[in-house]
Amino acid sequence: MAAESDSGRGTLADTYVAALQHDLADLPADATLVGVVRQPTSWFHAAVNENLPELGPPTDLLEAVHETESDMKIQGLCEEGAHNAAWEQVGFGEQYRQYLEESADARAALESLENRLERGESLALVCYENTEKKRCHRTICRDRLECTPDS
Repeated sequence: MAAESDSGRGTLADTYVAALQHDLADLPADATLVGVVRQPTSWFHAAVNENLPELGPPTDLLEAVHETESDMKIQGLCEEGAHNAAWEQVGFGEQYRQYLEESADARAALESLENRLERGESLALVCYENTEKKRCHRTICRDRLECTPDS
């Protein structure tokens, strides 16, 4: 998904790494690929221009989702259903938004991205989840950047 602007502000999009690897991502050609992954793999680093681990969800929050997701899979839910149900059960969205507001490192990373967008740079946020099927923190990051007070 890309957000266009007439104000000279850069475009903002998001995608997942497998879409990049399989040429499925519909992104502006000049977009800087910015990973938002706390602990990226080497192959993730190879797919993006840079990574901002401070915008990855806190480890304890990720672990809570993964543990709850595993329990739900044992109960018979499919992978996507278990992921999305776990997201809701642990209050992932609320906790991640709170992290973005309270973490000085996360706030600084968001401010840096906001400044780059204001200067006209096109950005695409990247992580692992295919959001056609699963809920993902990068959409919260994107929404936060799209709703800046100056935009």
